[in-house]
Amino acid sequence: MTIEALQNRAEQLLRDAGILPVITVDSVDQGRRIAEALLEGGLTSLELTLRTPAALDALAALKKELPGIVIGAGTVLDETHIRQSIDAGADFLVTPGTPPALAEALVLASIPAVPGGATPTEFLRLMSLGFRCCKLFPATAVGGLSMLKGLAGPLAALKLCPTGGITEANAGEFLAQPNVPCIGGSWMVPKEWLAAGEWTKVRESATKAAAIIAQARALH
Repeated sequence: MTIEALQNRAEQLLRDAGILPVITVDSVDQGRRIAEALLEGGLTSLELTLRTPAALDALAALKKELPGIVIGAGTVLDETHIRQSIDAGADFLVTPGTPPALAEALVLASIPAVPGGATPTEFLRLMSLGFRCCKLFPATAVGGLSMLKGLAGPLAALKLCPTGGITEANAGEFLAQPNVPCIGGSWMVPKEWLAAGEWTKVRESATKAAAIIAQARALH
């Protein structure tokens, strides 16, 4: 597929997600329990970060066991991560930042990528390579809503998935921005809930997130 076709797919995946829970797992079983709770709450997509030894095994297991879930491999840092994520069955790739070598590797990837950036210069370079769906990270630290509104004029073709510092309280405001098809967040999967196995709380928070998505779609 061409980079244009892959970016069209990336935008559709983001729009379908609306809110992308960002999860970090300590075991395959924990990943399964998290994913099941999110699905029960109405969230069908997630970003599974490659920050732990269990991440790739969990990704592969979830894709086999829960065919209804869409998984982005997150915290992709290099070509090895790209290859491992694709082999594990990831639907798309997400990076926290995108130095030139990583950007060029993402261009060659066989699945959609959502490369991360934090400045207009970074996004201009990514756009020059054919990317128009990117991750704004860390979103609130680099200006949040003000940054998104500021980028919308000069980079009108750019679609962003802001992630970092977004909460249940302000999620709707971020989703209301015309250049935001999706937001990323971890408020529905806090570490203390996961450690205690409080899957009901995860499910209830996911249900609230699904309602925020529905409300935002109704306004567009």
